[in-house]
Amino acid sequence: MNVLGTLNLIQASTPTIWTEGKAFGMMSGTTRYIYEHMPSYQSAGYVVFILVFILSAIVFKLGFAKNDLSLGKNIIIYIFLFLGCIVLTFLALFLPMIEGLVVAALILIIYKTRLWREKREQRIRERDKESVN
Repeated sequence: MNVLGTLNLIQASTPTIWTEGKAFGMMSGTTRYIYEHMPSYQSAGYVVFILVFILSAIVFKLGFAKNDLSLGKNIIIYIFLFLGCIVLTFLALFLPMIEGLVVAALILIIYKTRLWREKREQRIRERDKESVN
């Protein structure tokens, strides 16, 4: 008998038995595809990590990187990006991290393309305006 009588406030839950099918059922789409079609789970983990790192680097470069940073600062940034992608890889097992990074990269590519086109058109208009004067 405990302090509060017969009422147990803290109860231990039964351990969950993970099967391969249950784990695959909880994975996100791209990660599940990679794990199902790679020859081993270790190589699949490396592929997921490489995908997460490459997509994170693309998103960083398109959205946040400064062009005027020195080589040493860029190396430090990419080292920390590499370390952060280790954590993102664990999250990518059961959350759609790869899919989210692909969407973010596509949105940033569209944004950068439109920005480049608008700047080019503005330069052409300014050049035409100067040639008329």
